[in-house]
Amino acid sequence: MSRDKTPFSAGLTRRQFSQAAVGAAVAAGALAAFGKAPAFAQNQALKVGVLLPRSGHLAQAGQACQRGADIAPAVLSELGYKVEILSADTESNVDVARSRTEKLINDGANVIIGAFDSGQTAAAAQVCEQRGVPLVMNIAAADGLTEQGYKTVFRNFPTSTMLISNGMALMKDLFAATGATPKTAVFLHANDTFGMANKKAIDTLFPTLNMPFGIVESIAYDPKAQDLSIEVAKAKATGAELAIVTTRAADAIMIVKEMVKQRWEPMGIVSPGSPGLYDEQTYKALGKYVDYAITNLPWYDPKAEMTRRVEAAFKKAFPSDRFEGYAFNVAFTLEAILVAADAFKRAGSPAPEPMLTALRATNLKDKMMVGPAITFDAKGQNVNLASACVQNIKQRPTVVLPKASAEADPVFPMPGWSKRT
Repeated sequence: MSRDKTPFSAGLTRRQFSQAAVGAAVAAGALAAFGKAPAFAQNQALKVGVLLPRSGHLAQAGQACQRGADIAPAVLSELGYKVEILSADTESNVDVARSRTEKLINDGANVIIGAFDSGQTAAAAQVCEQRGVPLVMNIAAADGLTEQGYKTVFRNFPTSTMLISNGMALMKDLFAATGATPKTAVFLHANDTFGMANKKAIDTLFPTLNMPFGIVESIAYDPKAQDLSIEVAKAKATGAELAIVTTRAADAIMIVKEMVKQRWEPMGIVSPGSPGLYDEQTYKALGKYVDYAITNLPWYDPKAEMTRRVEAAFKKAFPSDRFEGYAFNVAFTLEAILVAADAFKRAGSPAPEPMLTALRATNLKDKMMVGPAITFDAKGQNVNLASACVQNIKQRPTVVLPKASAEADPVFPMPGWSKRT
């Protein structure tokens, strides 16, 4: 066979072609070294593996987070970012989370986003660290996630310590604003990774916070339980004036239903940072009975340009659903993808090392949540997240504190169950 029939016949020998290819690679490397993105990266999409509990006992929250991932490509495209979403369901199981993380990476994911639950996120973090692939947490609060010395883990979400510290400070503000102060409280919490992390934070911080009430008892429960009547009866029996809770939607619904059934009427129900009380499914299940419950947590800025973009995209994709009921999960999931996309744009490459270097240098001001720009400390934690006091008013999460951001005045004590209209 003649040599001139080969693909290299257009004026090049094999040796010449190889030399030209090497020269091109060297030139591309030189451009990258001077901070210019390689040409291939300019039109390349970042492959984002989104890991969420879309089935199992955390399905409601996981599906809400998934909506943020669903609208992310359209929202971020308007801002000059290109992302391709690869989704995986953890089935609310730690072992499944681990195996699905491996599969997402094997399928080509350049970065992992997830996983809402702290235990499942910890499993994903181990895999990402072993594989050298970045993990950007959307929602997961256990302090230990950024205390393991991992080099590939980044969290734009408060730790349990941050949630409790900020949440307790806002309780003092609530009491001052309303002129009503409870003297005793009972703490109801899930016994999973998230719930126990919050309990540990309360046990550690409470003695140092000079709170005006004492916690008479902490009551743990299984978030997978089908009935919490015993736990609520035990909490009622303490005579506590305030119910402090760490819940997700399913257990929040069970707790409030039991409180109504057992006619337990504390001065209020307050959560220092858990998602259950303002979830859309909670509103649908409880109606007026979830009104006046309070959650102290990071919240979206209704005046931010990013919020307007996300809300418009959400309404277009899900016209039958209320944005407010999904906004927290949507916002933190979309922001996690935005963090990754922004790093990719600056790195000019989806390869792990350039991505990790760019993530560490994040300084993202155009975002959705209240507070200063997103940055990460040496542990990969955003330490600048702020909280707001969000109260359910007419089955809508409404900012009532701080005063400068308030949409309404706080109501405390809450009206009794029979006085709701």
